[in-house]
Amino acid sequence: MTGFPLPAELAARARDVLAGRVEPVPTRDAATVVIVREGPEVYLLRRKSTMAFAAGAYVFPGGSVDGRDTDQAVAWAGPSPAEWGAVFHASEQVARGLVCAAVRETFEESGVLLAGPGPGSVVADTTGDDWESDRLALIDRSLAFADFLARRGLVLRSDLLKPWAHWITPEIEQRRFDTRFFVAVLPEGQRTRDVGGEADQVAWRRPAEAIELAHRREIFLMPPTYHTLTELSAYDSVAEVLAAHREIVTIMPRAVEIEGEMRLVMT
Repeated sequence: MTGFPLPAELAARARDVLAGRVEPVPTRDAATVVIVREGPEVYLLRRKSTMAFAAGAYVFPGGSVDGRDTDQAVAWAGPSPAEWGAVFHASEQVARGLVCAAVRETFEESGVLLAGPGPGSVVADTTGDDWESDRLALIDRSLAFADFLARRGLVLRSDLLKPWAHWITPEIEQRRFDTRFFVAVLPEGQRTRDVGGEADQVAWRRPAEAIELAHRREIFLMPPTYHTLTELSAYDSVAEVLAAHREIVTIMPRAVEIEGEMRLVMT
């Protein structure tokens, strides 16, 4: 049980939380999507160094559930919110918000849209100026996701998402998220692009390559990202990833003191 060493400031907070001097902050529901393409490779974004959470870390697209993500007006195709709730051990409303946030945030942060004109189709190209205008409006919340889909005559394709994991930010962090992880294949015809915003770099990497770069300290990976990449490195194709059996078990890393050093462990 070696774990990840904590920086001094976080280690001090961890001791305060463990001693009961500081109360853990509540979590926010969030969704993360691992976009994969043949290789297999995954899409990673490096968060800007100025971000309040996970600054400088390479992460998958994702973010917090917006209140409007639970809107029942969102056009929907594929497994229902109730079915997703059963998978993620969440209420139907929470599950609806998680799936909508997964699709919305993926479009906002990569330009990839898991939606189509009908239940058997998917948008082929999202690179035009009009798409970019909508993406920016979604980011600044001047456009609701339900309205975005309705205006374009699209339905959210929940069947293009595969449930993968459930991570909760450790109690020692000042910003905490209750995050469900999904996997989705890059739709044919679509392509990711550097869309700016919270990220300053983007890259496609084989999972094992990203892990090696982290070991060489050339990139920084947070524990959930590192763990997910480690799991994905066991598969030789996208088909194997999609066929993988996943039992969703909640993981919340915790801080422990080992030989005088505060570390974050997975168990």
